[in-house]
Amino acid sequence: MIRLCRVDHRLLHGQVAYAWMQSLSVNCILISSDTVAADELRMAVLKMAKPAGVKLVMKSVADSAAAIESGVTDKYDLMVICETIDDAYRLARATSKITEIDVGGVKSEEGKRRISRAVCVSERECAQLRELESAGVRCYVQQVPSEKPVNVSELI
Repeated sequence: MIRLCRVDHRLLHGQVAYAWMQSLSVNCILISSDTVAADELRMAVLKMAKPAGVKLVMKSVADSAAAIESGVTDKYDLMVICETIDDAYRLARATSKITEIDVGGVKSEEGKRRISRAVCVSERECAQLRELESAGVRCYVQQVPSEKPVNVSELI
């Protein structure tokens, strides 16, 4: 069962690995990112950062969607982490099992505007989030479990 689908450019870090995992009782993390899945060094580093006792799987967005749709992930309390809004958008469009997306961390880059303390978005990303919301996927910003989630539509 998918407990959380989160966008966070930092992928695995203290906030994700501990606060969210403890809050949700997650036993498996799926990192859904084409760039990570193609980078052996990044995958090795992420394996070292994973919390003990938690399974870590790293797949491309297409392979992640196929795994979720096949039901192979159903036996886990799963947290899906996408590196970008585009990754989360493509994943949610490819599977009906993503019903909510927590936009937790998107780095500042040229052409992006800040909508929260840790989230910066481009116009393209805003359009993707609006499209997901129109399709019934709840999109919100929530840095840590103790914070109140804020709907993306209120911020963009």
